[in-house]
Amino acid sequence: MILVTGGAGFIGSNFVLNWLVQSDESIVNLDKLTYAGNLKNLASIQGDSRHQFVQGDIGDAHLIARILKQHQPRAIINFAAESHVDRSIHGPEDFIQTNILGTFRLLEVVRGYWGELDAAEKRDFRFLHVSTDEVYGSLAREEAAFTEQHRYQPNSPYSASKASSDHLVRAYHHTYGLPVLTTNCSNNYGPFQFPEKLIPLMIVNALEGKPLPVYGDGQQIRDWLYVIDHCNAICRVLEAGTVGEVYNIGGWNEKPNIEIIHKICGLLQETYPDSSFQHLITYVTDRPGHDRRYAIDASKIERELNWKPADTFDSGIRKTIQWYLQHRSWITDVQTGAYREWMEKNYAGERS
Repeated sequence: MILVTGGAGFIGSNFVLNWLVQSDESIVNLDKLTYAGNLKNLASIQGDSRHQFVQGDIGDAHLIARILKQHQPRAIINFAAESHVDRSIHGPEDFIQTNILGTFRLLEVVRGYWGELDAAEKRDFRFLHVSTDEVYGSLAREEAAFTEQHRYQPNSPYSASKASSDHLVRAYHHTYGLPVLTTNCSNNYGPFQFPEKLIPLMIVNALEGKPLPVYGDGQQIRDWLYVIDHCNAICRVLEAGTVGEVYNIGGWNEKPNIEIIHKICGLLQETYPDSSFQHLITYVTDRPGHDRRYAIDASKIERELNWKPADTFDSGIRKTIQWYLQHRSWITDVQTGAYREWMEKNYAGERS
C-alpha cells in the first residue's frame, strides 16, 4: 500500500480517485482537513476497502510514526501543503508551519521508518514530494522555460516555503540516503479545486453574476496543466523515476490570465447563450510581488519516462467547466462564511 498526505485537497483527492481507478493497491490518506480539504471530494469511494482516511497533520510525528508502523507503506506521496499565494501574503506563518516544519517532521519520521526496513524493502521504498514551478521565480517573456537545473528564486512566502521543503527533501537524500523523488508542476486546474484559484473563481463568480476580478493588467502568464494529467505524471515518476531526481511536470499551455478569463466567459456563453459574462470582468489592484510569467519545460519527463499530457487546454477547460456546472451543490458547500470574508478582504482594491 501507499500513504498519501493531503489527499482530501484538490490535487490529492484527484490523485486518490485516479489511483483507485487504475490500481487495486490500497491507500492510506492523511489530511488535516483545513479549509481546502474536503471529504466530499472522496464521496464516490466511501466504503471502498482500498481507501482508509486518517485526519491529522504531517507535523504530528507520533501520528505519522503510528501510521507507518501499522500500515507499512512501500511509498509516500506528499501533497500536503498550504498552497495559495494570496493567503501566504496575508498570513505567512501557516505556510512556514506546514510547508517547512511539517515536511521536516514528516521526513524525520520517514527516515526512521525507512532505516528499519529490510534490504529489499529499503531499495524499493520511495518518498515522492510534490512541489511547484513557483520555486523558480519569475520569467521575462523572452526567457526560456524552467528546467530542472533552473536556479531557485522564490518571490512569495508560499514559494519560499515550498523551496525550503524541496531543499529539505534533497538534503535527506544526499545526507541520509532516503530514496526521494521531487516533482515541480505548473498551474493545475480541474474538478474539486477550491474557488480561490483563478479558474474556479472565474467559473463560480460568472455563474453567480459576480465580478470577475483581474489582478493588474491581467497579462501574467502561466503554464496550465489539467489535474488528471498531473496525477498520471506522478504515477509515472513513482513507477520509474530515478531516485534523487527532480521532474518538472507541465502542460505546454502558456496563457495570460486575461485570455483564460475570456475563454471561460465564451465557453459559459455556449451553455447560457442568452447571458453575457464579459461585462463582469473587473480589474483590481495587483497583489504584491506578483510574478509575471511561469513556464515549465517538461522535456525531461517526456524523454526519460515517456510521459506527456493527454489534454490540451481546450479539452481540459471544457471538462472543468462541465464539472462545475454539474456540481453546483459542491460549490455551495465550500462557500462558507470564512470563504466569503476572505474574498472580501483579498479583492477589496477594485479599480474598474
